[in-house]
Parts: sequence; C-alpha cells; structure tokens
Amino acid sequence: MKKNRYLLCLLLSGLLLYYAVPRISMFSPGAEGVFAYAWLGFALIVIAGNLTGLLYTPKPQGKQQLKGNRARKRIKSRYYN
Repeated sequence: MKKNRYLLCLLLSGLLLYYAVPRISMFSPGAEGVFAYAWLGFALIVIAGNLTGLLYTPKPQGKQQLKGNRARKRIKSRYYN
C-alpha cells in the first residue's frame, strides 16, 4: 500500500513540475528568482524522497518463513526449562 502512495506522490510532483517550470522565471532578480530556485529545490527533494521510499522499502516476509521462525523459537524455549 505504501508503494502506491509513493507512486502517486511521484506522479503528482511530476505534474506540478510540468505545470510550473515553464511559468517560473529562473533568472529574475530579487525575490522572484530566489523563490524559483527554492521551489525547484523543494520539488527535487520531494521527488528524491519518494523515489528513495519506493526503491528501498523492505520486502515483507512470507508466511512460511514466519511459521518457521515461530517453530524454532518454541523448540529453543523447551530446552531452557
């Protein structure tokens, strides 16, 4: 479910970049130029964070592996009595 959220955020941020990049002026003097660079910087941070979350999420363990771990724990706990 988290992967869907990361993908949705990536698509929305790409849509915002597609809409905003032609409209902002990068080479304007003063506050407008600072705002343009700050906005693009924050947009790239959002994209990088969502890509990191999408690519490096841990894989869920299978049910069989969990059952095997529980069985091993039960067997080991019997030996400590």
